[in-house]
Amino acid sequence: MKTRDEYVATLKTRLDDWNADVTKWEAKAKVATTDMKKRYAQQLEEVRARREEAMYQMKLLQDASAVAWSELSSGADGAWDRMQAAMVQARSHFEKQ
Repeated sequence: MKTRDEYVATLKTRLDDWNADVTKWEAKAKVATTDMKKRYAQQLEEVRARREEAMYQMKLLQDASAVAWSELSSGADGAWDRMQAAMVQARSHFEKQ
């Protein structure tokens, strides 16, 4: 099992990768047609909501005691799984356009 610091570092790396994708998609949305802008905005809104949830869980993990962090990690895992699902859905949407 990873230590709390290793676990948080892994989450930060994933978040950085996702943030890079979101930045790329935001640029693509700016130059899209009006109809596509609306679709892109919906996808980006979902990703941003999931990102906020994942960041909140990561913060809880960082601030948790050594004993409590392993219990909190299961909640964080769920948030990160939802973030990953939102990213996969958004990626398929943005990259097929």
